[in-house]
Amino acid sequence: MKVREVMNSKPVTCQAGDLVSDAAKIMKKKKISGMPVLDGERLVGVISESDLLHLLSTEEEGQLWLPSPFEIFEVPFRDLLKWEKLHGNMEDISKKNISEVMNRNVRQISPDDSIEDAAAIMVRHKINRLPVVDDGKLVGIVTRGDIIAGLGKSNEEA
Repeated sequence: MKVREVMNSKPVTCQAGDLVSDAAKIMKKKKISGMPVLDGERLVGVISESDLLHLLSTEEEGQLWLPSPFEIFEVPFRDLLKWEKLHGNMEDISKKNISEVMNRNVRQISPDDSIEDAAAIMVRHKINRLPVVDDGKLVGIVTRGDIIAGLGKSNEEA
């Protein structure tokens, strides 16, 4: 089965110069977890929920910090500073361009490639979607769900 048989030929896209907040609104409204990023009509990246979530992480996150007895009184102050930093980051995030946070290392596939090839790329690179490009132009998108649906459809026909 070919990618063209299961892909969405009208992918939701955004422009590299759009704001991150616009991308988040589009993903929420369309109930998608990522989308191709274009510069005009040229594919230049992909933005995903993961890219947006990475914007919220702080340098100290994930590190275990246990206070010494002398630091007990500093803890509330440190937490307050951390909260202020996160709040400031939230305001800055919404003003960033998508081009600043998108993944530029875009894996793509041709509509004439097999869904097995698409699945192998997705598994190997731990990605959920592949832009479908033909003659340098974005012609669709294929997701893991599209491939699974295609497999189910081909089994019904057999």
